[in-house]
Amino acid sequence: MASTATKPSKTKPKTGTRGKSETFPLEKLEVQSTAKWVRISPRKARLVTDHIRGRSVPEARTVLAFSDRAAAIEIDKVLRSAVANAEANHGMFGDDLVISAAYVDVGPTIKRWRARARGRVARIKKRTCHITVKVVQNPDIEPRKRRAPAAPAGPAETPTPTGEATPAEEAPKKTRTPRPKKDDATTATPAAPKPSRSRQTKGDR
Repeated sequence: MASTATKPSKTKPKTGTRGKSETFPLEKLEVQSTAKWVRISPRKARLVTDHIRGRSVPEARTVLAFSDRAAAIEIDKVLRSAVANAEANHGMFGDDLVISAAYVDVGPTIKRWRARARGRVARIKKRTCHITVKVVQNPDIEPRKRRAPAAPAGPAETPTPTGEATPAEEAPKKTRTPRPKKDDATTATPAAPKPSRSRQTKGDR
């Protein structure tokens, strides 16, 4: 006989959202970025993420810049995106961040075929992966926020010396009125007739 015990409700009081820095201070805030369907094998990408996990952002960028593996280029893009999210959305300083987590999940596999001997085929598996990088504030460094961008200043007005008129106060320029055209029939002189040139024949020469 099965017991019918009621389960306690799992509802928790809402204290805030992760996106608000007032509820979650910078020391406990975790920002992430994910790149999905990357055309790299997960096994090859994990060899690179193991080198940057737990490192600071400047140190991880140096490791990825000098890595010979193709996955380092894609992981560097994800790392830069995570740092940009922390700076733009939460006002954090990029050089004060540490990579708390960096992992690679298996994505869908694209299946292709290749012709083989005796009319047979061989399967080709083109694997994909999902790369995730998470950054947090470095506990050894005092958190600091980036300065808000200053408002763009308007065009500076150049002071005009006293006694000189400004371009708006200058007198309007005088416009020349076109002269009336005379009648062509009265003024035109008759052209001199051109002398007629007769064609010489062989007999006249």
